[in-house]
Order: sequence, then C-alpha cells, then structure tokens
Amino acid sequence: MYRTLGILYVLIGAASFGFTPIFVKMGFEKGYSLGQLNIIQMIIAFLLLWGIVFIKKPATKGLHKQSILKIMITGTFVGLTSIFYYGAIQYLPASLAIILLFQFVWIGMIYDWLFNKVKPTTINLITLAVTLTGVFFASNILNGSLQELPLIGFFFGILSGFTYAGFIFFSGQVAINVHPLLRSPLMVTGSLVLVLVVFIADISSVHLHDAELWKVGIGVALFGAILPPLFFALGAHRIPGALANVLSSIELPVAIISASIILSETVNRIQWIGIILIILAIIINEFGSYIIKKRDAH
Repeated sequence: MYRTLGILYVLIGAASFGFTPIFVKMGFEKGYSLGQLNIIQMIIAFLLLWGIVFIKKPATKGLHKQSILKIMITGTFVGLTSIFYYGAIQYLPASLAIILLFQFVWIGMIYDWLFNKVKPTTINLITLAVTLTGVFFASNILNGSLQELPLIGFFFGILSGFTYAGFIFFSGQVAINVHPLLRSPLMVTGSLVLVLVVFIADISSVHLHDAELWKVGIGVALFGAILPPLFFALGAHRIPGALANVLSSIELPVAIISASIILSETVNRIQWIGIILIILAIIINEFGSYIIKKRDAH
C-alpha cells in the first residue's frame, strides 16, 4: 500500500502539470502578459503553500540560514522554467512547447557530466538519439509547419528544458533532509522573488481586484506550482527515483491530449509516434543501465 500510494501521488503530481498550458493559453487570450501570469501564479502558490505549513506545522529539522538560502536558490529554477515555458506557449502551440520542455531528459546528462563528472554512458547516448528522433517526429517538421512559427518560441522552449533539468538536478541534492512540506514553499518563495525582480515593470499592472486574473492565476498556480510539488513531496520518497522519473513522463501525453481536446490543437499520427519515442527514451534512460548490470551479474 505504501508503494502504491507513492505511485498514485507521483502520477497525480505529474499529470497536474500537464494541464498548465490550458490556463496559460487562456490567460494570453484574455490579454494578460507573461509577467502578469507569472506574478499572480507565484503569489497564489506562495500564500497557499505557506498556509499549508501554518496548518500542518511540519518538523523544522535541518532548517537553518544556509539550507533556507540553498532551497530558495534552487526554487529560482521553478520561476525560470515558468517564465521560459509560458513564454514558449505564448508563441508556439502548447503541444510543441511541452515537447521542447521535455528536452530535460538529455539536458540532465549534461548537468551530471559538468557537476558530478559523470560521463554519459552508452545507455545515455541511446536515450539522446531516441529523444531527438522523437522530437523530430513530434515537432511535425515533416509537414514544414515549423517555418511559420517564430524562433523566439523555440528559444524559450529549449531554455525551459535547461531550467527544468536544473531544478530536477539541484533539488535532488540540496537540503534533502528538510521536510518536503517546507521545501516546497521555500522554493516558491525563491521563485516569487525572482519573478518580481524580472517582471518589476509588470507589478503595478497586477490588480488584486481583477477577478479574471485571479481565475486564470488560480488555475496556473494550482496545476503549475502547487499540486505537482505537493504530490511529489508526498509520493517521491515512497518509490525508487528511476520509477518516479518514468511515471513523471505521463505529463507529456496529458499535456498533448488536453491541448488537443480543450485547445483544439491538431496532433497527427506522426507526432504521436514522436511523443511515444520521447517517453520510451525516459524509460530506456532510467532502466537500461539497471538491466545491463543485472545481466552482466549473471
């Protein structure tokens, strides 16, 4: 039951993030800027997550000035990912923006190489090849539709992959002994500070009496900055990290399907082949080395 709950929590957390593009697109359609959406999202996430801390009162073991600062700095990667990912959604179809975000699969290998001196293995290189092949098909480049899309959208999308990979990499190494219910609001606090600095010119345009902005903001915050970290905090420690990463890939089909149904974006068969290949790459990367070691042991 312990493991089953862990799997369920991680699936819910990952699937939740897949609905974020719907509310982001809705916000842009209503005329709100990238800065307004990011600011209202982080304000709402900040208030709700710290509200949970106030009610639950989790243990403060391992919490000191240095760990607080490290967690907040790690949290800035969440803010950067929101800025770049939502920026990509502003210029590209949501289905393509999420595919670019998912380049964190191979970008994470670069971080591991640079910071941990761990060179990519054969499995890692196979993962890279499968991922890039998947992107080739999923981006619909064969139909020549990419030529009509602005390059800035692709730039933001790739940057979101780098910052998301950074968040995954550093969050697994910084102050891991601090209670998960404290780590999440501290990370969001770091994100809020970053977003307010980056979009300082937009602060005055965030009107707290704007009901429409709050509606969109609650949707973006709930699925983008509250449910995912909360459910990951509840479930990730119950299951192996490799399994958690594979389960997290449900975010991709959820985002694509929701964009197709709710935003009426067209996703053809070739693109679905690409999406399946990207998910397959994650599975290969997480379990390939383990299978090879087990085979060699025999």
